Amino acid sequence: MFGIPGKAAVTLTPAATRQIARLMERQGSSGLRIGVKKGGCAGMEYTMDYVSSVNPLDEVVEQDGARVMIAPMAQMFLIGTEIDYEAGLLEAGFKFRNPNVAEACGCGESIKFKDAPAA
Repeated sequence: MFGIPGKAAVTLTPAATRQIARLMERQGSSGLRIGVKKGGCAGMEYTMDYVSSVNPLDEVVEQDGARVMIAPMAQMFLIGTEIDYEAGLLEAGFKFRNPNVAEACGCGESIKFKDAPAA
């Protein structure tokens, strides 16, 4: 839709691919839908939801058994993003390396996009 023809809007690291595939199997879902919404101290937040079907307007990225759907309103904000999964001593979770982010809050949960108005 907004990306480069033939190139996925987001890329998944091997760790993210394994974790998403595990979650899909455990939840019995068709994939993980990623979006953005207003909120947080920096203005926007990522959303992630298990889904049972693909919305025809979603951009779908499939890789090694993992399926990520990008909600239509999030596509322009996520172009070029690498999604990783990191597990540490105190926490584990998905990390978004997004070249479109201008600012992020200290907790890492909230972002502000370049040229996007604050909430």
